Amino acid sequence: MSADLVHPGHLNIIKKGMEYGDIVIGLLTDEAIASYKRVPYLSFEQRKAIVEGLKGVSEVVPQATLDYGENLRLIKPDFVVHGDDWRTGVQQATRQKVIEVLEEWGGQLIEVPYTKGISSTAIQHSLKEIGITPENRLKRLKRILAVKKTLIALESHNGLSGMIVENTSYNTSAGTPLEFDAIWLSSLTDSFAKGKPDIEAVDFTSRLQTVNEIIEVTTKPIIFDGDTGGRIDQFPFMVRTLERLGVSAIIIEDKVGQKRNSLLDESPSIHEQDSIADFCQKIAVGLKSRQTDDLMIIARIESLILGKGMQDALTRAEAYAKAGASAIMIHSKEKTGKDIMEFAAIFRKSHPYLPMVAVPTTYPVVKLSDLSNSGFNVVIYANHLLRSAYPAMEKTALSILQEGSAEAIEKEIIPLSEFFKLIPAT
Repeated sequence: MSADLVHPGHLNIIKKGMEYGDIVIGLLTDEAIASYKRVPYLSFEQRKAIVEGLKGVSEVVPQATLDYGENLRLIKPDFVVHGDDWRTGVQQATRQKVIEVLEEWGGQLIEVPYTKGISSTAIQHSLKEIGITPENRLKRLKRILAVKKTLIALESHNGLSGMIVENTSYNTSAGTPLEFDAIWLSSLTDSFAKGKPDIEAVDFTSRLQTVNEIIEVTTKPIIFDGDTGGRIDQFPFMVRTLERLGVSAIIIEDKVGQKRNSLLDESPSIHEQDSIADFCQKIAVGLKSRQTDDLMIIARIESLILGKGMQDALTRAEAYAKAGASAIMIHSKEKTGKDIMEFAAIFRKSHPYLPMVAVPTTYPVVKLSDLSNSGFNVVIYANHLLRSAYPAMEKTALSILQEGSAEAIEKEIIPLSEFFKLIPAT
């Protein structure tokens, strides 16, 4: 079992097992759970402590995969007791494998009928309404990175867009639910949503208002776009403030001077890259100012965008890694993504485990699977919700002017009754 949320259905299975003998619980690890659904709220150690305390449980063993064969052959139980909800869905193949393995020594599968009135989905929804503690949210990004090959983040610029990142999911053809793992707070979209240019016209205090809006209505880990991090004496303030709120990571870029968005169609000479020594010092100062090691400080390299070349990017990556950066983000305007793939192939040889971050804004043709296979652990879709919202709103505004009423556009927008359901009054 997962036992992230222990409910009467779990207790019924344990009670049934007590009729047959001593009970050994195969407790799924975070990695095993992440292979078919979201990473659990509680860590394996926390879940193990809870299950060990349940009446009737003799022993708890780690179940590292959805293939129970190894543990079954090691323990050779006379009976396997499981809920009958695995007859269909993603665990159907697991069930068949259990039956085949039990036949090797004449073991028997006992299936307990699904407990009516218990809905894991409803329990999850209730948890989201209650919220998540800053400490739990802070730790969650590293926990997901530890068990998933590649984490997907999507941009949010206010509470409503945060709810979209939080709740959007779909089932793949294999029956596995797919959803976003984290929320990206972009300085670009935060500025544009306020009608301001992306030149740090929206200061850190104003951006904290957006952070708080999103924190109030979501539970997923947050990655914060810290631009340059400000002056070196200002950066510790940013680190401590975001850590206190439960933000999981800050990405800072190795540029100095007046803020200019890297993706603007203008001469690279307008942008000034920080020296390696000074940026390494900023990383070190940020790391030292943390209260825990859960907050990630990610170094963003601008060399490819600024025309400094691959070797400069790799030299900086090595230096930033040595300075203690929690991860390396390589930025590019190249439309095929070949340069970041080349970077990843070279950097991975010397740093096989340090997380790498890609932001495929200018190379949208590159698939997530290709980025994952190239060694990227975090992929951020950095501005897509706001960019999609603007043309939709503009179309609505134009339709009202052209038609002289809202009738024509009504069929293309969310009905008012459904709109109220998004954020209930109670």
